[in-house]
Amino acid sequence: MPFSSPLPSPMALNKPPPSPSIFKKRSSSALGGPIPSSAASYLTALSQADARARNANGSPTSTPALSLSSSVTSSSEDTVLHDYADNDSNANGLLLPARPPTSEQVFTTVHTEFGHCANEEYRTTSQHPPGTPLPPHVEQDPPYYILLSTYISYLILICLGHVRDFVGKRLSPASYRHLMPRNGYAPLNSDFDSFYTRRLKTRMDECFSQPVTGVAGRTILLLDRISPDYNHTQIFTGTRTRALNISSYNYLGFAQARGGCADAVEESIKRYGISSLGSRLEGGSTDLHTISEALVANFVGMEDALISSMGFATNSTIIPALVGKGSLVISDELNHASIRFGTRISGSHVRMFKHNNMKSLENLLKEVISQGQPKTHRPWKKILVIVEGLYSMEGTLVNLPAILELKKKYKFYLFVDEAHSIGALGPHGRGVADYFGVNPRSIDILMGTFTKSFGAAGGYVSGSKALIDRLRVYGHSGPYAEAMTPSVLTQVVASMASIMGIALPPEMASSSKLAIEQEYHHPGPAPPSSLPSWLSLPPNLASGAEGSSRLRRLAFNSRYLHNGLIKLGFITYGHPSSPIVPLLLFNPGKMNMFHRLMKDRQTPIIVVVVAYPATPLVTSRVRFCVSAAHTKEDIDTVLKACDEVGDVLDLKHGLPKRQRWTVEEIMKRAVELGTMA
Repeated sequence: MPFSSPLPSPMALNKPPPSPSIFKKRSSSALGGPIPSSAASYLTALSQADARARNANGSPTSTPALSLSSSVTSSSEDTVLHDYADNDSNANGLLLPARPPTSEQVFTTVHTEFGHCANEEYRTTSQHPPGTPLPPHVEQDPPYYILLSTYISYLILICLGHVRDFVGKRLSPASYRHLMPRNGYAPLNSDFDSFYTRRLKTRMDECFSQPVTGVAGRTILLLDRISPDYNHTQIFTGTRTRALNISSYNYLGFAQARGGCADAVEESIKRYGISSLGSRLEGGSTDLHTISEALVANFVGMEDALISSMGFATNSTIIPALVGKGSLVISDELNHASIRFGTRISGSHVRMFKHNNMKSLENLLKEVISQGQPKTHRPWKKILVIVEGLYSMEGTLVNLPAILELKKKYKFYLFVDEAHSIGALGPHGRGVADYFGVNPRSIDILMGTFTKSFGAAGGYVSGSKALIDRLRVYGHSGPYAEAMTPSVLTQVVASMASIMGIALPPEMASSSKLAIEQEYHHPGPAPPSSLPSWLSLPPNLASGAEGSSRLRRLAFNSRYLHNGLIKLGFITYGHPSSPIVPLLLFNPGKMNMFHRLMKDRQTPIIVVVVAYPATPLVTSRVRFCVSAAHTKEDIDTVLKACDEVGDVLDLKHGLPKRQRWTVEEIMKRAVELGTMA
C-alpha cells in the first residue's frame, strides 16, 4: 500500500501473515490462463464461468466475506469475474470494460457491486411506530480531556501556521507570490482567507478527495497515490486497490454496471443517443422528460413534478421563484448549503431555528407573526419553513408530525428537502412522509435528488399542479439549465419503477378490475401507461420484489451498524433508521489516522472523513454511508475494524465499559440490533 505509515500500525504487530485478499491486484497469471484477447472472448469466458457457478453444488445464503481468498469461487478461471477489471490491458493492448457480477447472478460468485443475502432474518421495515413521538436527538459530549486536547491541537496548528507564514514570506517569498500584491494587482486570495486550507486542511489532505474509478457499488477501486511534498501535490503510483465501500450514497444499491436498470439505459442510448436532445434554445424537453415528471409525481404522491439536471441547482433556482422581498424564510440551522444559497439570492428575510427543536421553531413563529416585517411591521407576504427530511451530516430525521401540527396552527408553507430520505426511508421507499405515515399532500413542496437512492443525477421539486406550472415559468432552472440526458432519465425511471413495482396491464388483469378505470393510488405500483413502451425490466424488478427487499435490507443494515457502534462504546449521531451513521472523532489528528488504518487493513475499507467547515470545528467525524448492497458480513467487517481502530485511537467515549458489548456478542445478536428502534 502506497500510504503505509513509516511505523507499523499497532494492530499489525504480532499478527500472522495475511491470507490473499480478493481486493489485492493480481497478475494475469492469477486468472487461470491468458487474458481474453477481445471483448467477445471476455464475454464468452464470463458466460462459461457463470454456468460453472450455477452447476456448483449448493449455494451459500450470502456473498462470501470480503476477506476470503478467491478460492470461494467454483474454479480458478472464475476469478475473471472479479479480477479482470484490475488489469489495465490484455496481451494485445485492448482495454476491456469491467464486468463484475451483479445482483442478478448466482450466489457462488464474489460480488463487487451488489452483495447477496438470502437470510430473511436480516431484514426489517423502515417505519416510525404510529402514535409515538419522535425521540429527541441528544448529543453526547466526550470527556473533558478529549475536548481540551482537540482545542489545543487546533491552537498548535494555528500558531505554527502563522509562524511558518511569517518566516516563509521573508525567506522564501516566491512561494507566497500568489498571496502578495504584485504588478499593481491585488491577490485573488488573501493569506487570511486561505489560511485554513493551506495550514490545516493540507496537512491531512490524504483522507480527502480520494480518487476512484469504476462503479461505486459494494466495493470500489481506489487509484493509489503518494505525496512527496506534504500533500501539496499527489502522484499516482499506477496501482489500484479494491476496497469495501462504506462511503457512497448508493443507498439501494442501484449503482450497478449490469442488470435490469443498466440494460434499460443501454436501450435508451440506442434510441435517443448519448447527449441531451435539446439545447437551452430548444428547451430540451422530450416525451421521456414528461414521462419522468409524471412518474416522480406518482412516486412521491403529489399532483405534478418538475425535474432539474442538478440537485444543488434545484434548491438554489427554485427557492427564489417561491419567495422574494416581503417574504420570510424560516430555516433549520443545519440546512444544506443549496438551501442557504437559494434563500440568500431570493431577497427574502431569513431567520433560523435550532436544529430540529420544535420549541425553538414555535417561539420564532410567534415572534415573527406578531412583529411582522422589520421597520414597517407589515404582515409578511408569505412565510416558508424549510427543513430537510434526513440531515446528511448528522443523520437525524425531521420531526415531521410535530411540524405539521405547527403548520395547522400557524398557517405557514412547508418545504421539505428529501435529497437523502427519498428512496431510503419508509416501508415503500417514499421518504419521510411514508416513514411517518402522513399524507404527502399535507406538505406544500417536496424536493429531492436522484443522485442517492436512484443511482442517477439531477433533482426534482413536486407539489400542486398550479405551483409546478408557475415554477416552470419563473424558476431559473427552466430557461437557463440544460435538460437531463435520456440515459440519466432512463436510470431514474427504471430504478423508481423497480421500487414501486409495475401494475399488471389491463389485458392481464382480472375481469373485476377491467371495469375499473386505471388510476394511481399512492403508494402503489406504477401504471404501465406511465412508463416508456420500450422499457422492459426483469421480473424480479418489475414485480417490485427486489425493490422491497432492498428497502428492508437497507433498514436492517442501518440499524445494525448504528446500534452496533453504540454497543461498542462509540459516540454516534443520528437516528437508527438513517443510512448515514456519523462516528465522532473530535481530534483533527485522528481523522487522517482513522482513514489510513481503515484503508491499510487486510480487507481495505474506504470511509468519508468530514471536518470543518462542513461540521463544527471540534466535532470532526467519519460518516458511514450504508447501502442495501452490503451484506451482514460486510457490516461485521466494518464493526470489527472500528472496534480495533477505536481502541488504538481512543475513540470509545460513549457507553461505560461495563455496559459495552464485545464485537463477537454484537455479531451473534445482530438480528436483535438490526430490528431495535
